[in-house]
Amino acid sequence: MYIPATLVRGGTSKCWLFNQVEVPADRGDLERLLVAAYGAADPVELDGVGGATPTTSKAAVVGASPQPGVDVDYLFAQVGIGTGSVEWTSNCGNCATGVALYAVTKGMVPVTGDRTRVVMRNTNTGAVLEGIVDTTGGVVHHFGRQTVPGTRAGGVAVGLAFRDPAGGTTGSLLPTGRAAQDLRVGSAEPVRVSMVTAGAPVVLVDAASAGRTGAESLERMSADVPWLRTVRHTAAPLMGLLRPGGEPGDAVPKVGLVGPPVPYTTTLGEPIGAEDYDVSVRMLSMNAPHPAIGLTSAVAVAAAGLLEGSVVSRATGGPAGEWLRLGTPAGVLAVRCTDVRNGLPHRVTVQRAARLLADARIYVPEAGSPRAA
Repeated sequence: MYIPATLVRGGTSKCWLFNQVEVPADRGDLERLLVAAYGAADPVELDGVGGATPTTSKAAVVGASPQPGVDVDYLFAQVGIGTGSVEWTSNCGNCATGVALYAVTKGMVPVTGDRTRVVMRNTNTGAVLEGIVDTTGGVVHHFGRQTVPGTRAGGVAVGLAFRDPAGGTTGSLLPTGRAAQDLRVGSAEPVRVSMVTAGAPVVLVDAASAGRTGAESLERMSADVPWLRTVRHTAAPLMGLLRPGGEPGDAVPKVGLVGPPVPYTTTLGEPIGAEDYDVSVRMLSMNAPHPAIGLTSAVAVAAAGLLEGSVVSRATGGPAGEWLRLGTPAGVLAVRCTDVRNGLPHRVTVQRAARLLADARIYVPEAGSPRAA
């Protein structure tokens, strides 16, 4: 069998997008289909369309939204690599960037002049986002010059805004009620962390308290993956993300290090001065160092930066203002928090780029089809 799909680059991720009318509505059938299509039981995903990295083994199912004021709904899937499974509990801002361009290109949202707004709802988490797609001249563009940290390739400009991002899956910006606290990880000395839900549930480790800088190389981050997984699994029940007796996952909470700005060189070889940004950030994506930063993680870091006493405000020397510049392995990402009330940002915006790469038929082994399930 085959299924129609569109491959998009959104920011620093690649994501296959499926129209919801073309794939099974049942979650179990859909998971089996994606595992077969991606070759997700294979750690190199050779016999499938998966990219064998956390940032290129993603999918989203897109359809018209029944919710008033929302244009499209999308269900995000983080397809496992070598696991034969799919993780459904998170969101991906980079893929949402691609969804916005896809919705305009496919006529799901009509073009409205030089800028076209697409309101999207992530059905995994209930988050509502807005994508402002560049449609200069009142037409859809397939190429553009907008770049983002992590690639020199240009794309169509998409401004991505997260509406009311605080709370989400845990119900509160600070699920433990504290801006920062000590977390004992195994038998080691406690580390200082901020557990925040904004964009995604995230546990941010004060790098200095753990003997790190927050500006580690990807190689050093790879060596820290087992320890950071333990941090994640320790924080999950405290954030209400793990039921008693449940097995901890590797998608949420997202986990990473933060520290003060220091000079470093990006993965593209570009020198960055300490004065060029406000806070160092190194995150994991599933069980690998993120080559840049996931946008939902960036939202959480920015929200934490507004809070007195958080590990982010400690790194920046005090609560941040409207803009916070994040130093990531790929370069500097500026995040803007607006409509801030009682310490809560009601709108968080980042500038992104997207490009549709291919419309395709994905041939799927019958074992992955609903008929063979």
